[in-house]
Amino acid sequence: MAISAGNSFGTRDKLNVGAQAFEIHRLEFLEKKGISNLAKLPFSLRILLENLLRCEDGRFVRPDDIRALATWKPGAAEKEIAFMPARVLLQDFTGVPAVVDLATMREAVKKMGGNPRLINPLFPAELVIDHSVQVDGFGNVNAFGLNAELEFQRNVERYAFLRWGQTAFQNFKVVPPDTGICHQVNLEYLARVVCAVPTGSRVEAYPDSVVGTDSHTTMVNSLGVFGWGVGGIEAEAAMLGQPSSMLIPDVVGFRLHGQLREGATATDLVLTVTEMLRKKGVVGKFVEFYGTGLSSLSVPDRATIANMAPEYGATMGFFPVDAETLNYLQFTGRKQEQIALVEAYCKEQTLFRTDSTPEPSFSDKLELDLGSVEATVAGPKRPQDRVPLRHAKSSFTKVVEGAPAKHIAVRNNGDSFDLSSGSVVIAAITSCTNTSNPSLMLGAGLLAKKAVERGLNVKPWVKTSLAPGSKVVTDYLQASGLMSYLEKLKFHLVGYGCTTCIGNSGPLPDAIGTAIKENNLVAVAVLSGNRNFEGRIHPLVRANYLASPPLVVAYALAGRMDMDLTTEALGADSKGKPVYLRDIWPTPEEIETTVRAAVSTDMYLKEYGEVYEGDARWKSMPLPAGDLYKWDSKSTYIKMPPYFENMPKTPPPLTDIRGARVLAVLGDSVTTDHISPAGSIPVDSPAGKYLMAQGVKPHEFNSYGARRGNHEVMMRGTFANIRLRNQLAPGTEGGWTLFQPGGEKMSIYDAAVKYREAGVPLVVIAGKEYGSGSSRDWAAKGTRLLGARAVIAESYERIHRSNLVGMGVLPLEFKTAENRESLCLTGHEVYEIEGVASLSPKKSITVKVKSEDGKQKTFTTIARVDTPEEVSYYQHGGILQYVLRQML
Repeated sequence: MAISAGNSFGTRDKLNVGAQAFEIHRLEFLEKKGISNLAKLPFSLRILLENLLRCEDGRFVRPDDIRALATWKPGAAEKEIAFMPARVLLQDFTGVPAVVDLATMREAVKKMGGNPRLINPLFPAELVIDHSVQVDGFGNVNAFGLNAELEFQRNVERYAFLRWGQTAFQNFKVVPPDTGICHQVNLEYLARVVCAVPTGSRVEAYPDSVVGTDSHTTMVNSLGVFGWGVGGIEAEAAMLGQPSSMLIPDVVGFRLHGQLREGATATDLVLTVTEMLRKKGVVGKFVEFYGTGLSSLSVPDRATIANMAPEYGATMGFFPVDAETLNYLQFTGRKQEQIALVEAYCKEQTLFRTDSTPEPSFSDKLELDLGSVEATVAGPKRPQDRVPLRHAKSSFTKVVEGAPAKHIAVRNNGDSFDLSSGSVVIAAITSCTNTSNPSLMLGAGLLAKKAVERGLNVKPWVKTSLAPGSKVVTDYLQASGLMSYLEKLKFHLVGYGCTTCIGNSGPLPDAIGTAIKENNLVAVAVLSGNRNFEGRIHPLVRANYLASPPLVVAYALAGRMDMDLTTEALGADSKGKPVYLRDIWPTPEEIETTVRAAVSTDMYLKEYGEVYEGDARWKSMPLPAGDLYKWDSKSTYIKMPPYFENMPKTPPPLTDIRGARVLAVLGDSVTTDHISPAGSIPVDSPAGKYLMAQGVKPHEFNSYGARRGNHEVMMRGTFANIRLRNQLAPGTEGGWTLFQPGGEKMSIYDAAVKYREAGVPLVVIAGKEYGSGSSRDWAAKGTRLLGARAVIAESYERIHRSNLVGMGVLPLEFKTAENRESLCLTGHEVYEIEGVASLSPKKSITVKVKSEDGKQKTFTTIARVDTPEEVSYYQHGGILQYVLRQML
């Protein structure tokens, strides 16, 4: 963002790097004036402080905001500030609806007499198409080509729309499909670390910062880049120059010391960190890593930890810039001038860490000896449920307690075998979390090599896949000679994208799927991803375990979760001698030698030198033109949503919510996957019925994630996850509810339509951690389009709470020690929500409930509209309406 007119503290200055002069806001000037003690300020807050200094405008950023942050100490009073990111990162599942919304805003501006071209990203917005490839083909050399072809067939409308956006909007670039995963591309190529932006005759330098429409945007925190995941709604506002309103956060310091022992990986480390931080409780806080242990961790190791910040609940998992950062930038082919700027700027601005850097002041602290980390998996349905590998068998035995001990004979693809609860049916090397790490990927390759040499094979019931987040990965696997060994174990390349990690695991072979479904088996998936929520990986797989890429290969060899890989043999070699995991596990020296020999800077230069080009399919697509998108009424992928229909230029006054009914009563840890699933669309679901009515055949349904540009599909898919349990309709699973009065059972969508026709507003009641998981704006959009005016929950995940406000849905929070059970709420009542008309941040809101027998009760909730700016968004009916009115 351009340096604004404000300079109240006189920090604007020059920085010379080589022959180039940069304009900066010098942090040390605050220290010289006695305003701040930078050494005591966490690195993450130093970057935020620079952001305020540079963006001071007297409206969003005032001198007292700067002073409050400059003088921050642990336990400081709450203070709202405005953060303006340098750029926006998008992936296609969330990026397509964001671009749809921008296109719709252009239509609204034109209709209201304005200039549609005003709707344009003001900062760099980079979209990486990575969420659409599905694992249909696997286990053979043709898998990648088949999956890429099917991806284009399914998504041609979406991709044509994105190509239009690339030409219609300024500052908007698209990385074509089959190139990589957005966070790995961000880490390896897009991240600037320090931005250098020409403005007139000046060149401004400032720390790189980003908000992304994916919760794992935090992966780039490993490079010292400041940023996190937001909903598409908030990202759209950022693109249009609207800052993110936030409270100055607590910063939890996480001290690392020592180094990882032999046999422990970065995956084991992040699963340990996730467990520790979930127990600590860091939701809404920054986590900043410090200590001498950082020097033993490579940037890819740090990236694995930073990536999973959403899983441990933090807003960021931040690593300051240091010598290892510079080495990584050099190795990945960044320009020498850029590396010189990063080094000079960070050292000049006290943003460069060494082992002797004084410990900053933190709100709270915890520490970990890296040498204590051991081989680990996490599951069966939460990333924080860490299980040491030596206990994995006994832990899984408890998961299947009470399940019938069936052994089902199955024939598939010429093989005969038995399936039972505990069979690993999916083994996926997937996700940027781990595929960005050459040590982990080459470690998997070395393990595969040793397994093949000992005569081991993957079990025939395991669906295997290799889906890295960058083409560089396959380059170095080929260069090392290890790709052939992975392929001998059927870990063939299936695509460059998120695949199994986001539920795009594709169908299981019919015989295997039928055996699981008909016999209610507890089938298992093992993946090198970051999320394993129930129903996410595959609808037929109930137990999902996160593991390092080498362990994914090991479990594919074992074929079962109910065996102890630390003591039981994986199989026998050609001489009948048992082969144990310890026999084929690569040593740190083997991995390091292979990394040094196989991975080169030239690989990064080659692959990212052509990152925007795409393959022949992408290049041959028609290129739409025009400032306004030509909407196709027959399209089932891209439709203009109704957010701005009949929108007056001035927002109407707020009113209390009267006569509301409950649409759903939900328990704890309901994720955005439960609220707005990304996976397959069942034929008998409201969304499936809608698509068939439009002439779409079931095999052409694609996924909910791919259909996010069509609000008709998405609102029918809201609360439609097959694993959702609505306690208002006991005994059901999936998107069912009871329509009141009368209690008729019907789909949540059908009930919402009937309530809308009757003019009845709706409420959702939930437990703790409502909306955890992905930063999925459709979980809020769909809620609003179904007619929900408020959600009452015990607690919220940060992004989903923000998204609800951004869509004009009021998030209310039960008071401490109160919940649905303690208040005896059934969901059959009629609700009056009072105090909304005079809403203010965190205001106490009265809820009056009238039950079917006429009895009344009253309780108080807290409006989780946390800042004055959020109140403004809510008053306007949502953040997009607010921004649109500001631009007219």
